[in-house]
Amino acid sequence: MRQSQLFTKTRREAPSDEVAKNAQLLIRAGYIHKEMAGVYSFLPLGLRVLNKIVQVIREEMNRIGGQEMLMTALQDKEIWMRTDRWDDKKVDIWFKTNISNGGETGLGFSHEEPLTRILLDHVSSYRDLPIYPYQFQTKFRNEMRAKSGIMRGREFLMKDLYSFSKNEEEHNEFYAHAREAYKKVFERLGLGDRTYVTFASGGVFSEFSEEFQTVSDAGEDIIYIDEEKKIAVNKEVYTDATLEKLGLEKSKLKETKSIEVGNIFSLGSRFSDALGLSYTDQEGTQQPVLMGCYGIGPSRVMGTIVEALADDKGIVWPESVAPFRVHLVSLVPDDVTTAYADALYEDFVREGVEVLYDDRDARAGEKLADSDLLGIPTRLLIGKETIETGKVEVVDRKTGEVKRIARGEITDLFA
Repeated sequence: MRQSQLFTKTRREAPSDEVAKNAQLLIRAGYIHKEMAGVYSFLPLGLRVLNKIVQVIREEMNRIGGQEMLMTALQDKEIWMRTDRWDDKKVDIWFKTNISNGGETGLGFSHEEPLTRILLDHVSSYRDLPIYPYQFQTKFRNEMRAKSGIMRGREFLMKDLYSFSKNEEEHNEFYAHAREAYKKVFERLGLGDRTYVTFASGGVFSEFSEEFQTVSDAGEDIIYIDEEKKIAVNKEVYTDATLEKLGLEKSKLKETKSIEVGNIFSLGSRFSDALGLSYTDQEGTQQPVLMGCYGIGPSRVMGTIVEALADDKGIVWPESVAPFRVHLVSLVPDDVTTAYADALYEDFVREGVEVLYDDRDARAGEKLADSDLLGIPTRLLIGKETIETGKVEVVDRKTGEVKRIARGEITDLFA
């Protein structure tokens, strides 16, 4: 991609109505566009990042047996009434609307009900289980507060996986696999060293759920971390009884703010019972299907990466999700320098290296500031010194480390 052809533009100032750092930086850098409170469009650079986050999650879900599908956003009122989740007094975040020829529908905030109904057509015997379907789906939640940028939206992307198992043993085995898969996801996304499995309320389904909480001053949660055991406890269940049950010592726990980036929890047979999903076991007896739910919000993770890793110059993307691997910046707009940068750009394209080439007619200072703001991991600077010495200045965006590499060795760095 040549930057001169990119329709989005950077902004010097953050929008006055945004208080969240992630929204300020992403809007300034041209990654997202705010439509209204809690609703954002993903522009070309932002969509590249979001798609890479999705792909990391997809790969890890597939490794544990997940099968990807896509369900509808429009929801059938009838099945939600059967699980007692249609009434606004029970679930107060619905977006609902009337259908023009009669009836009422809602925009899905979760998908336990429709997926359970789908499986009524596909599960009858113990031979049909277990099943681990998942999707990446736009969710809609009528949040009262929508001030955290893309970390708390009214419309947002969610990966939700649901497990359907024959018994507790089978369910618990997959649950453990999912926990490890989530750890790998956050490691690959550059958040592994600051994201903790966190015990939280299990609600009506189980004693505990497990959240994945990323340490950040921008977080809305308070957690207590045991650094040795690499686990944490959410403030909502922080009691002496909980600590004793988990084998934690209060004196070893550190209190901090955090952002919830994922969660896993057991559902038991609540939804399968309500919607009639059962199977016949080997003895010919009808048994309830046990369920689990496993969620990660890719757009929320994107905002969290910005909150956790950005510096005072701008965004700092991990290589795994950066929109481009290399930012090639031509600093001097003369014919010789431009020809040199053009040739290097073509080499990258030929080698299949993702490169954003700043070929704009702009001042060097403006280009460098924009490069810092965009946060691409490696910056290559082409200036007069490059022409004189034959060496390209290579800058690590995260550390600021500078190397000067011979022209012939540049593409080898990214092979």
